[in-house]
Amino acid sequence: MKQTLNHSTTAELRCDSCGVLPEPGRTRLTLANVAVVLPIELAVHALVVNTELSYGLKVAVLAVTATALVIWIAEPSVMRLLRSWLHAPALRHRGRLAAAPALWRVRVVLADRPGALKRITHQLTRLNINILGIHVHPTAGGSLDELVLSVPGQLTKEDVLEALNAASSGVIGVWPTTPLVLADGQTRALSLAISIARNPDMLPWVIADMLRADVVPPHRQVVPPAGSPVLKVPTAWKGPLLFRRDGEPFTPAESARAHRLAELAEILELGRPAHAPTRQTA
Repeated sequence: MKQTLNHSTTAELRCDSCGVLPEPGRTRLTLANVAVVLPIELAVHALVVNTELSYGLKVAVLAVTATALVIWIAEPSVMRLLRSWLHAPALRHRGRLAAAPALWRVRVVLADRPGALKRITHQLTRLNINILGIHVHPTAGGSLDELVLSVPGQLTKEDVLEALNAASSGVIGVWPTTPLVLADGQTRALSLAISIARNPDMLPWVIADMLRADVVPPHRQVVPPAGSPVLKVPTAWKGPLLFRRDGEPFTPAESARAHRLAELAEILELGRPAHAPTRQTA
């Protein structure tokens, strides 16, 4: 059982393309080769030295025999029998990476009742999951809460979903994310406004960045797939802008933010003299 476990563990280190294990450390490989080769060479020397062959022939036999044994027996045996020991540093490093916390962004629907958020935090605490950020989107009859979670590496997406489903009215989705999602919301909003001020024509892409959505090209009549809501943002000079996001409905708060950015772009664009060129961002 132990050999099977070690083999499956070291198999995780194999290259996805060629299936080769990484080169073990030079010190460990040298020690392993010496441990296997030394007894073989001592046995060969003991057998050859006691023969009546000439000195030159003895040296040739020892050299050829030792080389063949090392190439055909010793090195393959070392790589096979001592695989786990040779790759122990890489396995420990991989284990530390696997156990490192991962960031997940989740959206859950909470009923407008006392203690709704407390039940979520209680379920997450049981799994040692830490809430790093929370943003509430008010909706009819409750709220849609967006949480940024620090999840222990040994937990899976299914573990997080099970905990959230047990304490909420429904889970919109769970997505892996990066530390960028923890950036201060007010600072991010000001950065987006600055981008619009520099170039109002960047409005569609700025809104898409803010909403984590895709811009629907205006020249296409795109039929969104099931579960892909579409947000329409009207503008006076570009016509309606359409955005879609798979499996993640737009909230009233997000719609309001997108419309306010569009208003800012309109003020800047329509207030600019007709001959003034559009400023380009660096």
